Amino acid sequence: MKNILITGALGQIGSELAVKLRSIYGADHVVTTDIRKTDCEAAESGPFEILDVTNGKALLATAKKYRADTIIHMAAVLSATAEANPVFAWNLNMGGLMNALEIARDLNCQFFTPSSIGAFGPTTPKDNTPQDTLQRPTTMYGVNKVAGELLADYYFYKFGVDTRGLRFPGLISYVTPPGGGTTDYAVEIYYEAVKHKRYTCYIAQGTYMDMMYMPDALNAIIELMEADPARLKHRNSFNVTAMSFEPEEIAAEIRKAIPEFKLHYQVDPDRQRIADSWPNSIDATAATEEWGFTTEFDLAKMTEDMLQQLAVKQS
Repeated sequence: MKNILITGALGQIGSELAVKLRSIYGADHVVTTDIRKTDCEAAESGPFEILDVTNGKALLATAKKYRADTIIHMAAVLSATAEANPVFAWNLNMGGLMNALEIARDLNCQFFTPSSIGAFGPTTPKDNTPQDTLQRPTTMYGVNKVAGELLADYYFYKFGVDTRGLRFPGLISYVTPPGGGTTDYAVEIYYEAVKHKRYTCYIAQGTYMDMMYMPDALNAIIELMEADPARLKHRNSFNVTAMSFEPEEIAAEIRKAIPEFKLHYQVDPDRQRIADSWPNSIDATAATEEWGFTTEFDLAKMTEDMLQQLAVKQS
């Protein structure tokens, strides 16, 4: 990676990934783009362009302008938001992805786009979900992710585009607020613990989902993009995870630092239905074997860091 173009760069992952990539490859070698500009480090610390990824001509012009050799395509609508507006989600998620892949093919760019545990469905094995397994999602977001995995594979096998991707679990971060995902309760709970010492959870007690702390997720992207392609038997759908927990377990960790923290429940049927269709835990063996995937943070270590960082941020 020498000249990197990031779409959707001001979202949850992109806003932190851009800063990290600039620290590694240099600020001028990482161009961030998004549909609108906000006052954040990812937009201010290097080149930034307003860009609608559904406009293929504008995306191509931006990639050519900055002589991109790597496209990291993050522009997408997340799970809960996609269910509320499925047609918009399809047009953005799939139309934008097709445009980005076409440009990667035209310009011979290395290409990354994330998938998700949302690519699995209620008939997928729930525990220790395999790398290669049945995928029949029941959400528009999940349908988009399965289609995206297949499309990226197609561009590799048909056109030789160096496509790579990860199936992310829920991602937890203190930098960017939640953005409409089903797993966002695991972010919101920390914010509310620090602010109000209580949280009303929209996911039911006992609902296990895979999660990962953002520093581990960023490292995984970079490690995969730098991995020897000869080692990659899979490309666009590596299972990755760091932990699996249910709401009471995260609350118990928070109480180690904030003993008076209270957790209540007001279950959102729509988001609960999505959560119930996803795995309880997934198997990341393929990522470990093919490119050395590892993580640093478990639930206890992540909770300690999240609470410390948010206390500083909100002081």
